[in-house]
Amino acid sequence: MSLKTASILVIDDDVDVLTAVRLLLKPEVKQIVTEKNPENIRSILAKQDFDVILLDMNFNSSINTGNEGIFWLKKIKEFRSSANVIMITAYGDIDLAIRSLKEGAFDFIVKPWHNEKLIATIKEAVRQKESKGSVAPPSGTSIFEKELLGESEVMQDIFYKIQKIAPTDANILILGENGTGKELIAKAIHQFSLRVTKPFIKVDVGALTDSLFESELFGHKKGAFTDAREDRAGRFESANTGTLFLDEIGNISLHQQAKLLSVLQNRQVTRLGSNEPVPIDIRLICATNLPLSELANESRFRKDLIYRINTVEIVVPPLRKRGSDILLLANHFIKIYRAKYLKPEMELDKSAKEKLLGYHYPGNVRELQYAIERAVIMADGNELTARDILFSPIESALVEVDEVEQSNLSAIEKNTILKVIEKNNGNISKAAKELGITRTALYRRLSKYDL
Repeated sequence: MSLKTASILVIDDDVDVLTAVRLLLKPEVKQIVTEKNPENIRSILAKQDFDVILLDMNFNSSINTGNEGIFWLKKIKEFRSSANVIMITAYGDIDLAIRSLKEGAFDFIVKPWHNEKLIATIKEAVRQKESKGSVAPPSGTSIFEKELLGESEVMQDIFYKIQKIAPTDANILILGENGTGKELIAKAIHQFSLRVTKPFIKVDVGALTDSLFESELFGHKKGAFTDAREDRAGRFESANTGTLFLDEIGNISLHQQAKLLSVLQNRQVTRLGSNEPVPIDIRLICATNLPLSELANESRFRKDLIYRINTVEIVVPPLRKRGSDILLLANHFIKIYRAKYLKPEMELDKSAKEKLLGYHYPGNVRELQYAIERAVIMADGNELTARDILFSPIESALVEVDEVEQSNLSAIEKNTILKVIEKNNGNISKAAKELGITRTALYRRLSKYDL
């Protein structure tokens, strides 16, 4: 079945939306029917069936459940329509739209949509209806097959969410402990997005000082500061038409947050030393190891910036909560490092499996990876035993410190900071240098201890 032979029903209480869709699809399809009142769905479907139904998520109706789209989706299923249903949603309702997929929707499209994307989604819905099959994810080159692995329910939910939100341009916030694979998830979102052939640019913004922040992100003109010997595009410009991944977003200062918010609101950057704004078109993905509760503290993070970067959030679980994924990942790393170090075929024996499954992994997947690499290097035979698996003493020491001595360490840190600042006569830059941390990090500690 081609689009030219397809019949489409569009249900939306916004007359402008109905008009726009009708004008777009009329030359493309055999029949298009539009309906403003969802309560007429039953009578419409009683007269004929459709290949695809476009259904709005929100209606000003007597149902008033807050999720009218899902209510009417269920009704369409009850009416035994064979149509594939595509939900129409706004950015703020993407989580609800994802829920609709579990209720039987074929896909969703985000307003305001790109016409090409809408037509492509309808074509796929028509093709799938004809074949009565499911849409398989890309194979061979997929990051899901090479790096981002997981069979646990929690990871399958994340994979499902990635494949559904990736084709939208919604801003994503990825939350998770260090070493859980937040960057891999950002890359997967880019790979499944409409920007896949465009740049993917990563910036560790948590490591940028105030003096480098603007130059690195927004660029500079020659002569803008002492070392500016030539014009240089910032990371926003480099990522134009593609994806910009800002890692450790929770560690930037309030001053840096204000600069970033201005760029995101205006969709343009101005290089240091220039007065000419440059328009930018990027898909923004941010990540942090801070919990959302800490980001919600306005003395630490601007609430308006959280709303701007957090259209959809993905919470990556720590490895200790992923069950048998531990062994799946361990075998994956064995395969990689056996080939790298020209070792024979290797497998985990029972004792090694028990040790791996019983450990708490404060360093998450990264710690497991390093432990397996060491084990492969040191192993003599074809089996890795519990004795071959050595976990990082650094990570274990950090956990012990966190659980037992945190209050003592806080007092020590506070006193040390006070002494160093006093020694440097209140000069924050000199104090930060002596402490071996950035000025931004020192300011955060001053705020933490109310100094």
